[in-house]
Amino acid sequence: MRPIQSSLMLVLTALIWGLSFVAQSVGMEYVGPFTFNCVRSVIGGLVLIPCIFLLDRFGGKSVPVSGSRERFRLVPGASSERRTLLVGGISCGVVLAIASSLQQFGIMYTTVGKAGFITALYIIIVPIFGLFFKKRVPMMVWISVAVAVAGMYLLCITEDFRIGKGDVLVLLCAFAFSIHILLIDHFSSHVDGIRMSCLQFLTCGILCGICMFLFESPSPQSILTAWLPILYAGVLSCGVAYTLQIVAQQHVEPTVASLILSLESVFATIFGWLILGQALSMKELFGCLLVFCAIILAQLPRPRKNGL
Repeated sequence: MRPIQSSLMLVLTALIWGLSFVAQSVGMEYVGPFTFNCVRSVIGGLVLIPCIFLLDRFGGKSVPVSGSRERFRLVPGASSERRTLLVGGISCGVVLAIASSLQQFGIMYTTVGKAGFITALYIIIVPIFGLFFKKRVPMMVWISVAVAVAGMYLLCITEDFRIGKGDVLVLLCAFAFSIHILLIDHFSSHVDGIRMSCLQFLTCGILCGICMFLFESPSPQSILTAWLPILYAGVLSCGVAYTLQIVAQQHVEPTVASLILSLESVFATIFGWLILGQALSMKELFGCLLVFCAIILAQLPRPRKNGL
């Protein structure tokens, strides 16, 4: 596969993820946040089962890891224990349930465009979390943080200096997704990434299902009414998009892949405007631009010392 074809696959992945914000918003017109996440996650896990067999058949090659939402590395022939796979899949599933629930509730109180850009801040938060593991944070990341803070102010703070409830929830979601990425990065070198992803989706579905029955009143009729956005989020956003990412990243440099996948937030804003009519003010659009610039800066290659 040529790099240009792989890059186009990553653009399609970002487009699918951007449109999924619209699907999440529309779906909650019929079902509650926990119900939506439960059904979509279970569907996503089931969709990945045939992907496991297909990728096993073709042998699975090592996949470069990028700073995107999911990090996968297939390790064919590795003698990973079932216990490691279970611990990794369940741990990631628990954090994914928290992150996706925060995002789902946040979208109820903010626009999908703002949610897309705020969620994308995980790309900057991840290296900052590295401080807790005694990893040096490059100066470019700190510059990105400053630019992102300015963008967040323009994007979220109202004229009376208040931040919206939905924006706070989505910001917490970005922190949760950062922890999710670190967990996947930790376990991905020991287990098969696709199997772990399948297990994490099923775990997320079960946890959201428990909350669904505790705090919501789901009905088969309401779920069937929301079949299109739920099916989109489950099959395309969870199953197809993550598989496209895995295949495409084998032929694209990690930094390039991260930059392309950052378009997710741009597509979210565009689709929110085109489909839902959620237009942003000039102040909010400029805030989006600053956040996007911060994301790009955080992913630029670092200069190597002494030419090494």
